[in-house]
Amino acid sequence: MDAHIPVTKSISLNQYGIQHTNIHYQLSSKELHQLTIEKDMGKEASSGALAVNTGEFTGRSPMDRFIVKDNITTDKVWWGKINIPFENDRFDQLYDKVIAYLNEKELFVRDCYACADEDYKLNIRVINEYPWSNMFAYNMFLRPTEEELKNFDPEWTVINAPGFMADAEVDGTRQHNFAILNFSRKIALIGGTGYTGEIKKGIFSALNFILPVNKNTLPMHCSANVGEAGDTALFFGLSGTGKTTLSTDPDRKLIGDDEHGWTAGNTVFNFEGGCYAKVIDLSQENEPEIYGAIKQGAILENVIMDKNGVVDFSDTSITQNTRVSYPIYHIDNIQQPSIGKNVKNIFFLTADAFGVLPPISKLTPAQAAYHFISGYTAKVAGTEAGVVEPQPSFSACFGAPFMPLHPAKYAEMLSKKMQESGVDVWLINTGWTGGPYGVGTRMKLKYTRAMISAALSGALGLYSYDNYHIHSVFGVAQPRECPGVPTTVLSPRTTWNNDEAYYKTAFKLTNAFRENFKKFESYASEEIRRGGPQRYAF
Repeated sequence: MDAHIPVTKSISLNQYGIQHTNIHYQLSSKELHQLTIEKDMGKEASSGALAVNTGEFTGRSPMDRFIVKDNITTDKVWWGKINIPFENDRFDQLYDKVIAYLNEKELFVRDCYACADEDYKLNIRVINEYPWSNMFAYNMFLRPTEEELKNFDPEWTVINAPGFMADAEVDGTRQHNFAILNFSRKIALIGGTGYTGEIKKGIFSALNFILPVNKNTLPMHCSANVGEAGDTALFFGLSGTGKTTLSTDPDRKLIGDDEHGWTAGNTVFNFEGGCYAKVIDLSQENEPEIYGAIKQGAILENVIMDKNGVVDFSDTSITQNTRVSYPIYHIDNIQQPSIGKNVKNIFFLTADAFGVLPPISKLTPAQAAYHFISGYTAKVAGTEAGVVEPQPSFSACFGAPFMPLHPAKYAEMLSKKMQESGVDVWLINTGWTGGPYGVGTRMKLKYTRAMISAALSGALGLYSYDNYHIHSVFGVAQPRECPGVPTTVLSPRTTWNNDEAYYKTAFKLTNAFRENFKKFESYASEEIRRGGPQRYAF
């Protein structure tokens, strides 16, 4: 143990089978930053942020995420390729091996909690092998006061051992890395990967089971903010569609950027105490709030820096999934506590690489349910091996990898809440215009912001055929005019200047929607099924 690193509190981990006392408990962010650099595990960027490389894995590994199949989960979890069952006995054996490994390691422990609403508070203990992983936990979970720590009783435990490699044949994993949830023992066991996102998504996945089953509360993979009038807006979307960027608005207070719950009392609360944003092509001009949050206390992952510590945010030589983690108080304009009421607008964000969806369209309740269940975005060439042209990508509820229950359960809860609150639902295409990826261009951020501002202010007007055009393929209502946006941009067909190519591509995408939705048809009502595109390709 480094003598100059103060350990202000001690803690026993005997209950987990960890016998040694080489443990750092509740170290400050600054101390963890310093330790990481001294151990040659990271470097300091010119902004003061800590820069680390997560190693072999620079993103989540969905095929290596498991849930222990036991009395709690057997009849409730939607088992399959997303929620892969893991044997209880195998978990116990693997847990013992991980603990034996950690008994030889210096450890970093943090007590924290999830859920900003006191009625839903979940106490968490995080045990990390690496100091920067513990700093990530400090950033991303909510931070107890000194008084709260005096009688802190953790309900869930995250055990994070990036350096432990499983033996797939012996341990029952797919390969050497794993992330396993055990609802009976209330443990998230993570090994073989340094990617910090597995830590936060482990607890998110647990809450996605606990809240609907036990609390009648809808968990959501979305960002949220609140306006001066107290109106809350939700932004659903998969990684790279703009959740963090678009919810971080200087004119609205940020509630949170990724994980929220919507209660039966119509309150929205943040699960987290920080933000985890993609930084690919980040610029001070386009995203000043996020850019300004990258300072002492933030953690940059897998970025490239020059010899002076200056980050090149356009460099994706390690990964396109470059990220930054920072405590939410690095953003000036935040809601405190991270709770909002009076939900008025919901935005479904999609980065349509085919370039055929309107940049903004208003959805009927049936269309909203259909698109929520579908969770569409697109992969572009180069993001994955073998992807050479745009490919549709569907993730139910805009977060299937984190949803233990059947998507219909979450969709049913969302539909009910939309009806009760009278919320307006919008589909936003943050992807391509003027043609598909490789031909067209990415939608300008200033236009997307203008469209969202118009929706929030009511400037897009009431729903009527005079104010909107019904898209001939997708059936959604696209506004004819929007302040701050050229009218030609609002019509994706017009931007192509080639009607035949546009409709051919549009029909290709509608067929992908219908093919994906087949697995949900038996759970969806006729009204919801008709919320999807109705026209077929010739």
